[in-house]
Amino acid sequence: MATSPSTEIEVDDKVVRVSNPDRVYFPESGATKLDLVEYYLAVGEGIVNALRERPCMLHRFPKGLAGDKVHQKRIPAGAPPWVETVRLHFPRWNRTADELCVTELASVIWAVQMSTVEFHPWNSRRAETESPDEWRIDLDPGPECEWETVQRVAHIAHEVLDELGAVGFPKTSGGSGIHIYVRIRPDHGFQDVRRGALAFAREVERRAGGEVTTAWWRKDRSRDQLFVDYNQNARDHTIAAAYSVRGVPSARVSAPVRWDEIDVCEPEDFTIFTMPARFAEMGDLHGGIDGEVFDIAPLLEWAARDEADGAEPPVDPES
Repeated sequence: MATSPSTEIEVDDKVVRVSNPDRVYFPESGATKLDLVEYYLAVGEGIVNALRERPCMLHRFPKGLAGDKVHQKRIPAGAPPWVETVRLHFPRWNRTADELCVTELASVIWAVQMSTVEFHPWNSRRAETESPDEWRIDLDPGPECEWETVQRVAHIAHEVLDELGAVGFPKTSGGSGIHIYVRIRPDHGFQDVRRGALAFAREVERRAGGEVTTAWWRKDRSRDQLFVDYNQNARDHTIAAAYSVRGVPSARVSAPVRWDEIDVCEPEDFTIFTMPARFAEMGDLHGGIDGEVFDIAPLLEWAARDEADGAEPPVDPES
């Protein structure tokens, strides 16, 4: 039986065999599996920092974007012994899954060898999987919402964060929105973090003059509004990591940006072709996030105030 073509990649003290390196993953540009590997090597420090010690859902494209997409919780078979995992329990089905838990760049490259394009980590870490240490603000525009609206709302969110004394680390989503991450103390469960995230979203909604909605059901939102998706803080809900490539034809990347870049950037500015040079010049813009830890107690006070005034608590994400 003929073996597939392959190449060996040295990553620190590991060697990862990459099969079918010339397989085209992004037909629009002709970018290959090896191009994807080289991208992740170029932003290695950033992607490892974004994934470190977090359970990670993999979005795999075994035949490239032209084929089917596989959402994979369990680590693919055949992992070398040095690839680390974390075991999670899913009460709804009473099942467990051993998910990838990145501690070094070689694990990222091995996942790419296994056809992973996107990395979607939890907002908690292996040591305390039920206690999030990352609050995620997802500015998710409706289908007729302009990018300029996303930019304006990002600045409103920044204003509210400043008033709270919280430091937000923004990034493009790699799609049409913006994500803002805040490091928090891991002393609350997912339900509390979600309550606080909804209270924050409602404050942004109050200041945005009708451009923002926190309505849970899509039918209750206008197509030109931006939804502040507080539910991205629910257990087992994940979004693409900083530096993760997205499975779109242009090979966009979820790219960390400075606040002063929000008004001048476009989502399509950041791809596997442009990010290596940007990373070499600017380094990891989220590199300081662990040093800016916020206590969500004020958000929980806002949540209690809103609920006392008649606001509904967060909708069950499984409903």
